[in-house]
Amino acid sequence: MSLRRPTRFVGRGRGITLRQVAPNAVTAMALCFGLTGMRYAMSMEWERAVVAVVLAAVLDGIDGRIARMLHGESRFGAELDSLSDVIAFGVSPAIILYLWSLQAMPRFGWIGALGFALCCALRLARFNAQIDVADQPLKLAGFNMGVPAPGGAGLALLPIFFWFSTGWDMARDWRLVLPWTLVVAFLMVSDLPTMGWKRFRVPPSLRLFAIGAAGIIAALLLTAPWPVLLALALVYLALIPIAWVSYARIRRQRARVRDGAA
Repeated sequence: MSLRRPTRFVGRGRGITLRQVAPNAVTAMALCFGLTGMRYAMSMEWERAVVAVVLAAVLDGIDGRIARMLHGESRFGAELDSLSDVIAFGVSPAIILYLWSLQAMPRFGWIGALGFALCCALRLARFNAQIDVADQPLKLAGFNMGVPAPGGAGLALLPIFFWFSTGWDMARDWRLVLPWTLVVAFLMVSDLPTMGWKRFRVPPSLRLFAIGAAGIIAALLLTAPWPVLLALALVYLALIPIAWVSYARIRRQRARVRDGAA
């Protein structure tokens, strides 16, 4: 009597490890926060709606770092991250802005909201198309091409931050909100260099000061979130022309090096 070996089922894998699941779970949480922001906007709970988008941005900022720390990067995670970003930072802010202000615009308010969501989707599609391209001068220099999706959402919601901070109803006027929304949409799909995390360097002598400042900002976010978020959005906006000037200087330096080598 011969013994038969156990049958091996083709196509049944060994499963995936927790280190691969964890970053994708964080990305899924960000997507759910973005959807929840829309839910609160529909019931006109504006603060909760904006908080949901902010929390989605926080999760979006850490999911990639968790993946690299756990060596759990995957193409699936990259695609899920882009889909999450479209929902949380394109569709959700567009719905919030429309219900908060743009619906008061005759006929074309919805077109402005659609334009913002569309530009966010186009930006992320461009990012996915270039994800395997090694020669990206902006990325190699530590810059982003255009405003990233989370930054675009934060800038788009700047009028709401201002409204929460001051109570000034003019900030809700669609005549101000619509042009601002379209400007931010353009910044997301533009080729303008914007600051990436790699461009920020803390001198060793200021390390303790930077850690203390981060702690104070975190405490202020809990006690006075809207003025702090407004200030952060304005600082990021001010960094855009600084990034443009900085990258122009780097390009000139590279050109001089190439001319010298020739």
